[in-house]
Amino acid sequence: MRDVRSVPQPRQRCWAPTRHARHDDVEIAYDRLEGSRGEPLLLVMGLATSRFWWPDGLCAAFAEAGFEVARYDQRDAGQSTRMPDTSTGNPFKALFGKRGEAYTSEDMTDDAIAVLDALGWQRAHVFGHSLGGLIAQRLALRHPDRILSITSSGALPSDVAGLRVLRHLRFGLLAKLARTKFPQGREGDIAAGMAVRRGIASPGYPFDEAAALAWIEAEADTGPRDAKAQSRQVGAQWHGPALAELRRPTLVLHGEQDPILRVSAGRATARSVPGARLVTFPGVGHDLPEPLWPRIAREVRDNATAGELS
Repeated sequence: MRDVRSVPQPRQRCWAPTRHARHDDVEIAYDRLEGSRGEPLLLVMGLATSRFWWPDGLCAAFAEAGFEVARYDQRDAGQSTRMPDTSTGNPFKALFGKRGEAYTSEDMTDDAIAVLDALGWQRAHVFGHSLGGLIAQRLALRHPDRILSITSSGALPSDVAGLRVLRHLRFGLLAKLARTKFPQGREGDIAAGMAVRRGIASPGYPFDEAAALAWIEAEADTGPRDAKAQSRQVGAQWHGPALAELRRPTLVLHGEQDPILRVSAGRATARSVPGARLVTFPGVGHDLPEPLWPRIAREVRDNATAGELS
């Protein structure tokens, strides 16, 4: 069933060779940071984007903070299985729909558990960004025995769905990206990737256009322009416990100038989880800017320490 669509093999100077975990008929691509040692930390990236969107420098900061670091591609992203097309190819319609057509959010959380099993990790800390933050929350709800702590970054609360999402969304960037047509093939992948990188960049930090382009050209993937894959992921419905039932140490991070999700999303998540800690970053968009990497690693380390003691 695995259908890896024209995803070029990325440069892997500090990452172990790509492996695949199996969950039923789905193959999930993952790798681990060579030389990293310590408490297991699994990274989950956002909507339809590959694991290569994690900045290597941030991953190195996690390693320096005492983590063994691994990352994976969610189904319908990167080098993992692409699922069959469904009738919904518009992410907005899928977001506000009442039922998913391809798979459930429980399926997506269980993909992460398959990766933990393949890594030989009985329990792990989890850091999820954007849609990955949603998955991190749901992992702790569905598989609390496998999760030590979670960090949810730039994400919605896990049990907010349908029209209730509207209170947290900013539509400007999303609408602009939805209207933009990108060509097929590598040229379109690069153009879409750059459009996303520019759009989510932090207003309070300099955006290095040349560096971003070089990274996109080296790691180009289809996710930023694949509306069908985005629709399948965002349409995956959650049938599990409410967020208030989450009992793992929880850190919530959110950029105060996030162009996709208002800070209210992070605040709502932190309010719902008993004992959760909220950290907001002035001048930060929907990305993880380089000057903040040491602080982010320290915050995750502090939260993980609480998880190790629980």
